[in-house]
This record gives sequence, structure tokens and C-alpha cells, in this order.
Amino acid sequence: MSDEQAPLTGPDLKEGIAAADVLEGKPLLGHADGEPVIVTRVGTDVFAVGAKCTHYGGPLAEGLVVGDTIRCPWHHAAFSLRTGAPVRPPALANLPCWRVEEGEGKIRVTSRRSKPAHLAPATSQARPSNGAPLSVVIIGGGAAGAVAAETLRREGYTGRVVIVEAGQATPTDRPNLSKDYLAGNAPEEWIPLHPDSYYADNDIEILLGHDVKAIDAKARTVTMQDGSSLPYGALLLATGATPVTLDMPDAGQKIHYLRTLADSRAIIAAAAKARRAVVIGSSFIGLEVAASLRTRGLEVTVVGLEERPLERVLGAELGDFVRAVHEEHGVEFRLGQSVKGVGPSSVTLSSGEEVAADLVVAGIGVRPNVALAEAAGIATDRGIMVDEFLETSEPGIFAAGDIVRFPYRDSSELIRVEHWVVAERQAQTAARNIVSGGNGRGERFDAVPFFWSQHYDVVINYVGHAAKWDTLDIEGDIAGRDCAVTYRANGKTLAVATIFRDQTSLEAELALERGTQPEIG
Repeated sequence: MSDEQAPLTGPDLKEGIAAADVLEGKPLLGHADGEPVIVTRVGTDVFAVGAKCTHYGGPLAEGLVVGDTIRCPWHHAAFSLRTGAPVRPPALANLPCWRVEEGEGKIRVTSRRSKPAHLAPATSQARPSNGAPLSVVIIGGGAAGAVAAETLRREGYTGRVVIVEAGQATPTDRPNLSKDYLAGNAPEEWIPLHPDSYYADNDIEILLGHDVKAIDAKARTVTMQDGSSLPYGALLLATGATPVTLDMPDAGQKIHYLRTLADSRAIIAAAAKARRAVVIGSSFIGLEVAASLRTRGLEVTVVGLEERPLERVLGAELGDFVRAVHEEHGVEFRLGQSVKGVGPSSVTLSSGEEVAADLVVAGIGVRPNVALAEAAGIATDRGIMVDEFLETSEPGIFAAGDIVRFPYRDSSELIRVEHWVVAERQAQTAARNIVSGGNGRGERFDAVPFFWSQHYDVVINYVGHAAKWDTLDIEGDIAGRDCAVTYRANGKTLAVATIFRDQTSLEAELALERGTQPEIG
């Protein structure tokens, strides 16, 4: 993620290139008007769009063309080549587009197309058409809530859209809170998903600092803690999850948890005065916090119940590799142990060892926030249960994100996935189904889960879902940071993890979407 402008490379596309050089489905990198641009051919059409993903600036010239879209190699966002619009999160902003002329054996990029003004096609005072509800209320201002509101406007919804958020911050880039922002490598201005003006420009209301007390599904209203109420035509629950906390009322110092921007700021402030940190939990969030604190120069010890980090999700080999990466950077581990006490300057482990600490951060999991749904009579079971369209047991109430247990693709199995991109994609699907108004245009949620985890300069990409596997195949060299790890059960590929094999990750995701076996190697 960088604002730095890399030197322009490739041909000047305004001067023109040989038409034969622009191949079907192959991005070609060049530049126009002083900006990096890719051109590619899809059938008889040639498209020219910006070469940098609008999420974190990923190089789209190294991406994958699928139909008339292009997918980013870093975090698998997808854009329409025809319009530049993001069609799959995590990217939210449009790519710039250029007009293209082809003739006399050459292709020339001409003028840049004008940017669309705003997403909303009309004021929200206009009555929605096609049976769409008169208003949509979204409970939760995280990634899912933000993407749902944006998708409603992109889909042409003209009714009232309200996001109700208990916190004081507009939707933020939560993955960055444990990664670059916490490490001190990302400025504050990178953290909001949109500038504040975006919501006013697109007629999206945000009620910050508002706790929802109750949902009345029959009356179609939500009641706030202050007694005020808000009517809705359709409701989206995107209440997310809350960190699991340690039961230590007698802790001698504050135990930090990380979920919100305020949490990340508090850890940064505490780190400025600290020398030694103990991170409780060897999960993704715990290890990313450990990496960020080491980047800030603190001594870091990770305490975890597991014998090796991340083994349950990634397997023993990748778990050992991740531990080795952290140890190379000076992190110490105390695994197979729990924390029995937290004192003013140390942490006591189950072994009796005391580890010096003037900063303690716990990342030991989260619990989905389902109490509001349960009180409203919505069916829950370790999460809010939804159908393939992300609608709950109460008609007109949808759910997305960490709270959701959903049918996984063609399986009857219900799963819950705590990943940023999954939450955003669920919100996109739910919003489209709300706009359809139940008029037979429902969209099934069948996206293949994707997440990434960053440990210093090592990024692991993971596509698919493998709760259990009986075969783990490694292609390449894990220690050499060039590999693909495939997880299979009964001969079927369930998931693929990669390190610095972005194209492999994209191709594996596409194969899993199509129900075919990814070809690795």
C-alpha cells in the first residue's frame, strides 16, 4: 500500500502499439497521460484501464483476466474491464478507464473517460422500483456494513440507507489495524474506507455512537438504547464479533485487545512507553500484532496453547515456517502454555515462569455478536443462520460477516468464516438481494473464501475452506518462500495456500469457483 509513483514502464499507449501484441486475456502494461495503464483483449473488444488496484495498489498487469473482468494478484479484488467498477471486494473504488481505437494494425489509447460523479443515481427521496424496500437499515459500521451501503447505491437503489454503528469511527480498513498501521508503516489517512464526504455525497446516513437495543421484526423497526426508533423496509445485520477476553479481574496492568481503530491507537500509545511485550495467543491476529510490535522495536514473547502456531488452519509445515520467520526477527515463543496471571511488570505462565512485560496484548479469538438477533427470535446456532441468499429465518432480515453461518457452496454444511474479504462479499450479495425485492432475481452467495496474513515481508494467501484434510501436498520450497500448499480430503482439493505465488493463488481460486481441481505446479 503506497502513494509513491513508480517509474512508468512499457510502451506509450497513446502513441500506439501493434494490435498483434495485445493478446486475448493477457494484460499488457504500458502508460498513458502519465499513468500506468494495462490493455487487454476480450473477444473482439480491447480495453484499457488503470494498472494499479484501488485497494492497496496491486499490479494488475500480473493479475488474471476472467471474462470481462480483471482480478488483482494481491488480494483478489476484481474490476470490470468495461467500466472500471469494482465487482468484487476488497477494492471499493473504480479504476480509471481510457478509450481505445484499433485500426491499420495498431491499437491506440486515446482520451481518458470521465469519472462517474456519485454512486446514487437519484436522491433517496425517490421511491424505489421493482419491489425494492422503501428503506434499508444496516446495523454495524464495519466492512460488511460499508460494502452493503455502497452496493445498494451501485445497484441503483434510491431508497433511504442508514448505517447504525455503536462506535465513533466511520468504516475502517480493519486488516491494517494489526498490520502496517500498527507497525507504523501506514498513516492515519489510509485507515478510513472512504472519506467522510463520501457518505453525504451518496446519500448514506451514518448514525455513530448508537447502540441498537432491540429489533421488532413484525413492526419492522429497530429501537436504540436512547429510546428512539428507526423503521426499516429491509434490515441487514452486520454486527461483527467481539474479542474473547481473559478472566483476570486482578490483572496488574491493562490487557489490550484489538478489534477497532481505538484499540489499535491504544496499543500504539502503550508501545511508545514499553520495552517488552507479551502477546497472548498464537493466532493470525496475535502473530500479526507480534510482528508489528517487533517492527516498532519492542522485545516480544508470544504465549499460546498450541504446540505450533496456526497448525489447525495451515498445517504443521507452514506453522513451523511462520514460527521460524518470527524467530528470525527476534520473537520468542512459549507454546503449549497458558497465562495464569498478569502483574504490573510481568506475566505468569502455567509452567510457573514469569515473563517480563510492560505491554500485554491478547488475541485469543472472537465471539459473534448474535444477542440482538436471538432476542428478536432469529434462528442462531453458533452464529446467525442464513440461507444461500443470506436471508435469516425472518423475512426481510439479512446478515453478513463474522456473525453468519451460511451454506458453503453446493454443500449442506453451514460454516462461519471470520475473514475480511468474505464479510465484504457477503454484504455485496445481501445488498443485491435486498434490491431485487424478492422478485426472483436472488443471487446465491457461493464465493470461495479468501484471506491473507502478513508476517513482516512474508504474505500468505489462502483460498478455499479446509476445516479438515487427509492429504497436504507441498509444491515448491516453504523455507525458500516460494510454494503452494494444497489441502485435500478424499482426493478433492479444498484449499490452497501460497507464498509469493500470486498467479497460482488466482488460478486456484478460479478452479475452486468452477468446481474443478486446481492444477498446481
